[in-house]
Amino acid sequence: MRRIILSCLSLPFLAFALSIHAADELPSADKAKTVEVFRVPSYCEGVVFDHAGNGYISWDKSITKFSLDGINSVWAETGAPNGHKILADGTHLVCDAKSHAVLHLSAEGKALEHAAKEFDGKPLLGPNDLTLDTASGGFYFSDPGGSGRDNLIGRAHYVDKAGKVHLVDKGLAYPNGIVLTPDGKKLYLAESQFNRVLVYEVTAPGKVGERKVFAKLPDHPSGDYMQAQPDGMCLDAAGNLYVAHYGMKKVEVLSPAGKLVRQYDGGNTTTSNVAFGGPKHDQLFITGGIGKEAGEGGLFRIDLGAKGLVILPAKGK
Repeated sequence: MRRIILSCLSLPFLAFALSIHAADELPSADKAKTVEVFRVPSYCEGVVFDHAGNGYISWDKSITKFSLDGINSVWAETGAPNGHKILADGTHLVCDAKSHAVLHLSAEGKALEHAAKEFDGKPLLGPNDLTLDTASGGFYFSDPGGSGRDNLIGRAHYVDKAGKVHLVDKGLAYPNGIVLTPDGKKLYLAESQFNRVLVYEVTAPGKVGERKVFAKLPDHPSGDYMQAQPDGMCLDAAGNLYVAHYGMKKVEVLSPAGKLVRQYDGGNTTTSNVAFGGPKHDQLFITGGIGKEAGEGGLFRIDLGAKGLVILPAKGK
């Protein structure tokens, strides 16, 4: 398996605790306007930004590359791309459920050797999202394929710098968005079909303490649990957690203590993922499906003013 090195933390990444934007200083929902950037032919997710400020979103079998003005084109085609992160050397990691693998793509979108494709001698269930452990040269990913409230087979894994896949947790009801804090001490995981965010104390790279509930999110007014599922997540520089709340048309903001402090309009029907970008890294980008049947996908933006946590590793030499 190809060895993947994430390089050193960027200075903005280390500044996590130095660039504070308290939860009570975030704009209220009525002052945070959600605007459409562009649309794609189907439901989309996996938003991420590279070293040059270009963005990427995943939809159907495609990954579209875009600029902040909305100009976009298909960058790569895989099986069913989803969660997406970019490494220090400019290559990409992409969760792909159809391939049952975490893909490794070149900076031009060409397939390299898979970053992860099996655990304990068996294919992965269907990777969904990932988060970089830059300090240790590895990454965590969620592996929910086929899991749910009535089929608790979902897992979370860690891939070390040598490319070995380790089990982090199992018995989950569709594990989804996953985020590691920059100090490497806490791992957040969205458990979609129980409508909650879990948190783990990280004791060593790939090793965690007991599963704890960080926050239970608001239920859908109809009571239908399938219409209220936490999906992709990201952090701001103050440690607030932004959760794309699938089915609720919202981005929920949780304080470092797990308190719900803001609810922003997702701009779409099935809000799927969130990431900070823009020249000042204070614009929140949101993906999801549009319309009653979510037949189209759309990228939306909120000019939040709060600094996002920079997750992009320092560019390799």
